[in-house]
Amino acid sequence: MNNQEFSAAFEAVIFASGEPISIERLCQIFEISSEKVQEIAEDLSDKLEKGKRGIKLLKLQNTYQLSTEEKYAEYIKKTFEIKRRTPLSPAALEVLAVIAYNQPVTKSFIEQVRGVDCSSVVTNLVEKGLVEERGRLELPGRPLLYGTTKNFLRCFSISDLSELPAIQKDVPQVKELGEQLSLNDDEFSEKSNESETE
Repeated sequence: MNNQEFSAAFEAVIFASGEPISIERLCQIFEISSEKVQEIAEDLSDKLEKGKRGIKLLKLQNTYQLSTEEKYAEYIKKTFEIKRRTPLSPAALEVLAVIAYNQPVTKSFIEQVRGVDCSSVVTNLVEKGLVEERGRLELPGRPLLYGTTKNFLRCFSISDLSELPAIQKDVPQVKELGEQLSLNDDEFSEKSNESETE
């Protein structure tokens, strides 16, 4: 197949899949290298963008998925009679930010950063498919670890966590929090050293 035929077949397979499909799986389907898959994906993405189509190709970590353009969301909602979802609360956005920038994290870590109980907020984010369980921490009680999902990447229109905006460390609240965490770490180290000498 030439590049144009590959691009068409590639589009058909991703469309039919409906879910994100991995580069590895596409390599198996088309019997080509991962470099070739990414080359075809970039070509298809350019064609969709230049053609001003109603769909676009998303790269979510090591997977690809076709998605509708955001500007047509109103019509899609009307078509499927989708009820408008309530936006995330400020508390949910804060918890999501803590998880996204520090993952995998435990619920107790999130609560230490925010200073309040986060159980219901974390549960809500898991139900929305923005956060998922990532195993357990090897500590007494084996607390659950949480991280963001591919749905999180899709909702925020980023392909990888490296595209998250940089944290502004010069913001007073962030400086204060950093100092508090640093002091906590120092106190912990001092206590550890004292126990070792004893």
